[in-house]
Amino acid sequence: MITFYKLGIKNDLVYALENQGITTPTPIQSLSIPIILNHKDLIAEAQTGTGKTLAFLLPLFQNFDIENNNIQGLIITPTRELAIQITDVARQLAKLKPLHILAAYGGQDINAQLHKLSGNIQLVIGTPGRINDHISRGTIHFDHLKTVVIDEADQMFHIGFNRKIDSILSALPKTRQTLCFSATMNTNIDEFLYKYLINPKQVIAPKKQILLENISQIVVQTSNRKKLPALLKILHQDYPSKAIIFCKTRIRTHTLYEELLNAGYSVAALHGDLTQAKREFVMKSFRNNEVKFLIATDVAARGLDVDGITHVINYDMPHNVESYIHRIGRTGRAGYVGVAYTLITMKNEEKLEAIENFINMKIKRISMGNDAKLNVSQEHKNKQMNNNTLIKKVNKNSRNNKNNKHNKYHKNDRL
Repeated sequence: MITFYKLGIKNDLVYALENQGITTPTPIQSLSIPIILNHKDLIAEAQTGTGKTLAFLLPLFQNFDIENNNIQGLIITPTRELAIQITDVARQLAKLKPLHILAAYGGQDINAQLHKLSGNIQLVIGTPGRINDHISRGTIHFDHLKTVVIDEADQMFHIGFNRKIDSILSALPKTRQTLCFSATMNTNIDEFLYKYLINPKQVIAPKKQILLENISQIVVQTSNRKKLPALLKILHQDYPSKAIIFCKTRIRTHTLYEELLNAGYSVAALHGDLTQAKREFVMKSFRNNEVKFLIATDVAARGLDVDGITHVINYDMPHNVESYIHRIGRTGRAGYVGVAYTLITMKNEEKLEAIENFINMKIKRISMGNDAKLNVSQEHKNKQMNNNTLIKKVNKNSRNNKNNKHNKYHKNDRL
């Protein structure tokens, strides 16, 4: 049996993991940790939710010198949410190996960050824009950097951070170790990374299998003009108790939020234009069931893990097959059932065909005419109704029982 100790992680960090109920490494941790401990460059392909955060944090903590008060590590993420999430995990580890950590992202008071940088900072976790800002101001120095991590590289490139990443990496010492983690890889990422990595090792973690049989997938054929009426009909006829509605841009997200709010729905929006305080308030409200529907972009929802989601609605088509699978996988978890609606127009047919080829099934299509019924299978509806009560009980038990084995497994799975 593979253990963290056998991978080379020392006793103090293993003890810290055990205190959090984490005893068994995930595949990406088993593949990556020995390479990173050996100070090699790495390209790791791993889906969100497979444990990659600990895959790079554990060896970083072990390799860092707590007596050296210079910045030894830099972790770059595409979103503030991910920066916060990684920082939370790092601070848990820092309870036993005391490293000084700075989270640097937009939406925070930069003067407060400058004050922290005047002290002893050994690990910086942040977004490309804010890190570049500090570099240009001369308020952050990476002369003693040992390791840089580029997390969620595919999303970083998708939202146009190429130049900022290029600028950051160009300012770092040439002798550093460079680690790249990405859910998917493509030619553009490969060409970019091989410019900066030296003889990198490459690992691919097994893909997490989403149980599609627990998710009723339905395609709603409509037009841009009729999308909102189609969505309102879904909400009226299918009564989602907790749903994420995906839009392709911040503007679309905010516009739909205003329309649903004016229609009287319990709704919140999650996108990049919100202040950090507002984003945290939105996520807390959604997790605590104070808001029923969360409207979000893919990037804003990256790393989002919330229990009890009964529906996912693709108001706009995802940009690729992987995003579709990642979106609908937010529902139908832990043996419970869920429903995924995808609203498509004529120009989306090619993308839909690619999705169907990938999942090897034909998705049910309906047209939202005036008298159209959603026709989710009655068997599926009955299961969903029966599970609503069970989901609430499981959520409550998960919060109250930190030693539950199921909870332990998923905790490491998300880190």
